[in-house]
Amino acid sequence: MFKVLVIAYYYPPMGLSGVQRTLKFTKYMPRFNWEPTVITTGKTGYFAHDLTLLEEAEKAGVIIKRTESFDPQSLLKRKGTMKMPPEIIRKTLSRVSKTFFIPDNKKFWSHKAYNLAVSILKHEHFDVIFVSGPPFSTFITAAKLRERFNIPLIIDYRDAWTGNQFAFNPTPYHSWKHKKLEDKILRKADKVIVVNRLIKENLLKKFPFLTFNDVLILPHGFDSEDYENVEPIREEKRKCKILYSGIFYESITPKYLLHAFKELSVERPDIAANIELQFAGHFRRENQKLVARLGLQNFVREFGYLNHRETIRRVVSADVLWVMLSNKKMEAVTPGKLYEYFGSGKPVLATVPEGEAKKAAQKYGASFIVPPDDIKTIKNTLIEIDKLFRLNKLPKPTREFILEHDRRLLTEKLTKEFQFYLRAEL
Repeated sequence: MFKVLVIAYYYPPMGLSGVQRTLKFTKYMPRFNWEPTVITTGKTGYFAHDLTLLEEAEKAGVIIKRTESFDPQSLLKRKGTMKMPPEIIRKTLSRVSKTFFIPDNKKFWSHKAYNLAVSILKHEHFDVIFVSGPPFSTFITAAKLRERFNIPLIIDYRDAWTGNQFAFNPTPYHSWKHKKLEDKILRKADKVIVVNRLIKENLLKKFPFLTFNDVLILPHGFDSEDYENVEPIREEKRKCKILYSGIFYESITPKYLLHAFKELSVERPDIAANIELQFAGHFRRENQKLVARLGLQNFVREFGYLNHRETIRRVVSADVLWVMLSNKKMEAVTPGKLYEYFGSGKPVLATVPEGEAKKAAQKYGASFIVPPDDIKTIKNTLIEIDKLFRLNKLPKPTREFILEHDRRLLTEKLTKEFQFYLRAEL
């Protein structure tokens, strides 16, 4: 087998959506004759840990090397799985961190990862280096390894770097420094992978030395094995279950849906009584208070954070799956959860702005697409969903579109890129 060195800060047993893409790539790489060795974190204090995902990686034979440093998660490792703080505190800490650490507060871990990688590469031959960001400090580590050992480097953007929807640059220097670093990394990369067309277009505009063929689009996907032999949860009282899977942060919020549902409960209590809003993940105290203030406790069901297997079971047990993005600079965002939803074949309520997520939801073919902050239209869409649910006529997706996003197929495409640079070496 050929060998790929993978650098991934976010990797099991850490949970949440940031680990899924790299985990699934490494899970399926051996099926295409590539043996992955992953350099990742050691023990961490984090908002979610999922041992089922770690078992998945180990069962696939992924070689995992761990190291720790002075990044926040490593320093908080004794706390284990932590509660998410109120959003105002989380956002404040994030901005403080972005003020003092460029490109991010994982730069100390990335330095340790570099030292570990050097010790590995001195004793083992690897054919390709693959790194996925954020955090983008890992791109710097991978580029240094590319330069030192002359191994082809493939970098993977799960989100944009400069121009990121959650970027915070308190001074012109911060903006300049981020762009300079990104420019330097891109000049050293042999191939650039992105999750959607808009990120690709923006990279080509910002960095004219990149050619169209330098950047490959490999979208997020779903793992069909996750859905095999999953028994839906049967309940006696049949309601239309609308599920949100994941966390709320920054401008991604349930408030517009909750306010729309409040109006529905007043105007059409018969319809509201037939709908249950479900939340799998960290719902946070401020959102619980909003539910109580609106008097919606009888319509809302929280499951808390679930491991990936249990989350998938809730997904297949729901009738409609909800995804939300705000209007604030999110045109280039395609949430990983949206593609997990696609794998279920269930209808999707997409309260999203114009952009890549909306385009994907349209191609899926079984989506109710609404502007994210349009409370009246969200309310009317809930009425439409209820009507179709009662008639057993909820929309069905485009099967061909779903199959295009199977993670096995996406990993096969990725490893073909690996193979191209292997041939170039030979």
